[in-house]
Amino acid sequence: MNYDLIASNKSNKILFIVIMLFVCLSVQGQNIEVAELQITGTKRTKISFVEKLVTIRQGMLLDSVVMNKDILRLKKLPSISHASYNVKAMPNEQCVVQYVIEENFTLIPFANLFSSSNDNFAFRVGLQEFNSFGRNLTLGAFYQYDNYSSFGVGIRAPYLFTDKLGLALNYNDFTTLEPVFFEDDTADYKYSNTGFELLALYEFNLFNRMEFGFSFFTEDYTYVEGATSEGVPLNLNVDKHLLKFIYDYNGLDYYYHYLDGFRSQLNLQYVGSTDDNLPEFLIGFNDFTFFKRIGDRGNWANRLRLGLASNVDSPFAPFTVDNNLNIRGVGNTIDRGTGMIVLNTEYRHTMVEKNNFVLQGNFFVDGGTWRNPAGGFDDLWESENLRIYPGVGLRFMHKRIFNAIFRIDYGFGITKDGDNGIVFGIGQYF
Repeated sequence: MNYDLIASNKSNKILFIVIMLFVCLSVQGQNIEVAELQITGTKRTKISFVEKLVTIRQGMLLDSVVMNKDILRLKKLPSISHASYNVKAMPNEQCVVQYVIEENFTLIPFANLFSSSNDNFAFRVGLQEFNSFGRNLTLGAFYQYDNYSSFGVGIRAPYLFTDKLGLALNYNDFTTLEPVFFEDDTADYKYSNTGFELLALYEFNLFNRMEFGFSFFTEDYTYVEGATSEGVPLNLNVDKHLLKFIYDYNGLDYYYHYLDGFRSQLNLQYVGSTDDNLPEFLIGFNDFTFFKRIGDRGNWANRLRLGLASNVDSPFAPFTVDNNLNIRGVGNTIDRGTGMIVLNTEYRHTMVEKNNFVLQGNFFVDGGTWRNPAGGFDDLWESENLRIYPGVGLRFMHKRIFNAIFRIDYGFGITKDGDNGIVFGIGQYF
């Protein structure tokens, strides 16, 4: 008797029975109806607002894919620090789905301390409410002193009309001291930008959204001190208009202050002008960010920014090399260009996590290169335009207060004429 064949047949029968049971159970599970959706944990966020955003509904069949997408969408909201779901079985192939929400504190004062372009003390203070009326509507205002006083107010309501359509409105009266570079010399100008912006906000799905709108503003340049040139005016007052298009693919997953995944943010602008000294131009840049969880306490973060603008021969080029924007430690607005490639990479490690307080340390390398105004693409490979700045930093954060991250970084240059410096800020650098 062939016992191996008998054993094999028995094994095949058992495997077939197991598969059929699994299929039957799966089919049965797909017929479980959601008898009730419960939203728990909300304090300020309106339950009706959450129900407006999520897909699962009473009477639908239970679907874990849909619920996972709902949870991810909720975790992307500034008012929510974390979310999860529970399923409670009921008789007659029904169940209760419970979405458990942990809210952020969203009335956030903020303060940034930094040095101006002439190394004077500068600061920005403000207040933002990220969950106005319990519907994730953001209201904010700021005051800045950077050699001169500035202020701005804004409202952002991404779900004002539907669960996908909203708008944003901003007004800024911004004044600062700006360095202008020409003929290997530098001049300081008092720069003012006053105007308003209106944007339509639309969310295609969980991962893709866009913004489109316009702004009208006035730019004013007044010479203060430094070198002069016959071709560069001492005073300019120019009315401008701007068309803006932003496309954001957000494939990030959020777990409190940890991020994982890929995101791409494209920003395209056309700027029209009424003066040839500040000619019209096109500008576009894309931020590619990639985050990877490393163990339980580590987070590897990366940003690649590619930018290109109309290559006009003007000392007022749109891309700047600056501490607070792209290269930590390099200085405040030390150069300008019409094209750029910038790579920021850092490893963030949670050293202390106690209750809601987190102390995080990081090691980073910032590198970038720029195309000079009216220059060629070969400028991007010239050593005098390349800057590489490694450094270290600390993050002090609160897990339940949205964007409550105070950062301090120290960067030092290892390329030609490298500088060094400390950079303070609110929120992660990117």
